[in-house]
Amino acid sequence: MRKVSVKDITKAVRGLCISAACDLEPDVVSAIRAAKAKEESPLGAEVLGQIVENFEIAAHEGLPMCQDTGISVFFLEVGRQVELDGSLRDAVNEGVRQGYKDGYMRKSVCHPLKRTNTGDNTPAIIHTEIVEGDGIRIKIAPKGAGSENMSRLKMLKPAEGVEGIKDFVVETVTVAGGNPCPPIVVGVGVGGSFEKSAILAKKALLRPLGTPNEDRDLSALEAELLDRINRLGIGPMGFGGTTTALAVHIEAYPCHIASLPVAVNIQCHADRHKEVTI
Repeated sequence: MRKVSVKDITKAVRGLCISAACDLEPDVVSAIRAAKAKEESPLGAEVLGQIVENFEIAAHEGLPMCQDTGISVFFLEVGRQVELDGSLRDAVNEGVRQGYKDGYMRKSVCHPLKRTNTGDNTPAIIHTEIVEGDGIRIKIAPKGAGSENMSRLKMLKPAEGVEGIKDFVVETVTVAGGNPCPPIVVGVGVGGSFEKSAILAKKALLRPLGTPNEDRDLSALEAELLDRINRLGIGPMGFGGTTTALAVHIEAYPCHIASLPVAVNIQCHADRHKEVTI
């Protein structure tokens, strides 16, 4: 067994919260630069250039790239050889509390009915998985409401099949329009159950941008959907153009013979994610 202090987890989470808000991952910046180079709409290309400039200023000045610093979503992979000296959940939430305070970031978490703000952006959304090993892998994906509100889930009939999945994904992006601040990243979860498909869709957003699914059928479906979405003409920030999405990532899981759950989790152009291993 390897002993891990929850104080180290809190420190790591604090740092992830701040860096995720201010310093976009290179794969996202590269994808947007590439999109700008091939965008057919002059206005769309100009908007993409402004997006890149915003990222550069945020990273250089250490400032959040967006006023909506999101609700903190975590995926934790905890080695079964790890022994903690306290509560993992409390450690993560304390890290969020410190990160959002020290990073001068907007606190956006509130009671769902009373709408009273919790004041420190906690509690975080935490998904935990027990894996082999003696380390803890922490992934953060701050999620803003503009993109999250455009996400959808549908329990398709199995007979609707692949065509039903395609139509639902494209319909979701069409309805979203410019609201989620495109160019977007589209996470799709297929199968499992009602809640499993939604988690799969969110987790799909953490894959390195544009990395195809290892399953050939799924990777082909990702490519087809990306092409269909980019032919919608929504364009950067909804101003029209050939770049509506940067990538479509699909994750699948076996499901009941009588169901076909499909979840679509949309991410804005600021595809914020960071990770660290303790």
